[in-house]
Formats: sequence, structure tokens, C-alpha cells
Amino acid sequence: MILYYYPGACSLAVHMALIEAGLDYTLISITHEKKTEDRRDFLSINPKGYIPALALDDGEVVTENMVILNYIAEISGKLLPQTNILRWRSLEALAFMSSEIHGSYAPFFRNFPETEKERAREKLARAFSLLDNQLGDKNYLICEELTIADFYLFWVLMASARTGLELTKGLQSYYARMKLLPSVARALNEEGLS
Repeated sequence: MILYYYPGACSLAVHMALIEAGLDYTLISITHEKKTEDRRDFLSINPKGYIPALALDDGEVVTENMVILNYIAEISGKLLPQTNILRWRSLEALAFMSSEIHGSYAPFFRNFPETEKERAREKLARAFSLLDNQLGDKNYLICEELTIADFYLFWVLMASARTGLELTKGLQSYYARMKLLPSVARALNEEGLS
């Protein structure tokens, strides 16, 4: 498999999950000009132009973080609880982070007016509060086992630095614990972020 990524972008969640699941992969970075590191047109690989994109061994390309993370869990048999409700809670958390948090980061990654940023901060503060409550005193977001939701949450928390919001103590502790996982440390190193 080939993971098309940008260092430190949301594709990091997929990168960490591939490592944790023990799957073989090749990394190819994408430039802001939508070129691969070997100068191919990324739009010919993924017409949406977004990362991550995961090229499967049969040539198919899967896109969208939630879908790729679920694909990794399904083919590896890891990172998604087998207990029915916990499985759905993992997918629910992915959807929440994708729609309510990831989407709210747009004003901080582009040149939006301060009023837009302040509205986004308010929405993010509510979302982080909900995640903090969901985490509670568990080691991981959904249950006491690592799931695909944890990798997306790690990236969400890492990217939150651009917002100016201070994370709760619980989320700060969680982020620090996650950073110590071998799969997280390896992905950060491979992307030049450590």
C-alpha cells in the first residue's frame, strides 16, 4: 500500500494506524502544488486533491480519513473493538472529530477574519469538553484498548495548537501518553516531526 500524505497533516492518523496494525506501506509526500515527491500530478491519483489517499495493492485508491482508518481496522482485524456498541462508539467518535473539529480548523489554516476564528474556538471548546468527558479516566478514548479513534484524536489534539485554545488537563495527559506509543513515535519520526 502507498500512503499519500503531507507531514503533520491529518494523514498522520492513518500513518500511525498502519504502523500499529502492522501493515506494510510506502510513504509518498504531496506538495502544496498537488505534486507527489517524485513530481507526478497528485490529482491523477486522487481527483479530490486531498490527503490522505491510500493506494491499495490492486491499484484502487481509498480516500477520506474515516474510511481509510476503518479499512485498516477491517483488513488487519485490529484497532476496532469487536463488542458491538464499542465498535459503533469508535466510528461515532471518528465522525464527530471529522465533522465538528477537523472542519472547524479551517479558519486557522487559512486567512480567515478573527471573528470566524473566535466562532470556531467556541465550537472547538465545546467539542473538546465533550471529548474530555468521554475520555474520563480511561487510557484511550473509547475503552481500555487502542482504537482508530485514538489516532484521529491524537492528530486533532496536535493540530489544536494553531487555535490558541488550551486543552483540558485530561486531554493534555492523554496526548502525552499517546506520544509515547511506539507507533506514534515512529510515525512522527518518519514524517520529520519528532
